[in-house]
Amino acid sequence: MCRSIKPLFNFDPPVTPDEVRAASLQFVRKISGFNKPSKANEAAFLMAVDEVAAASGRLIQSLETNAPPKNREEVAARAKARAGLRFSAAGT
Repeated sequence: MCRSIKPLFNFDPPVTPDEVRAASLQFVRKISGFNKPSKANEAAFLMAVDEVAAASGRLIQSLETNAPPKNREEVAARAKARAGLRFSAAGT
């Protein structure tokens, strides 16, 4: 799984369209192997980002849960702590 793609469901405040698009861009980059496509592939690449973002937005809107919304700051702090442990262990 691409570490740059973050879970987007059940947050307070809710996910924004920009966050959905950023995750979609990361997904398309990962599966295409292009960080930035050539001019010949740019239209197909951008269309794929738009389609993934639209499908992701529909998915997030249709999901239901009884769990309380997650706090963005708490989730970010836990991720930062995990990254610190992972990268400090890798450097030794």
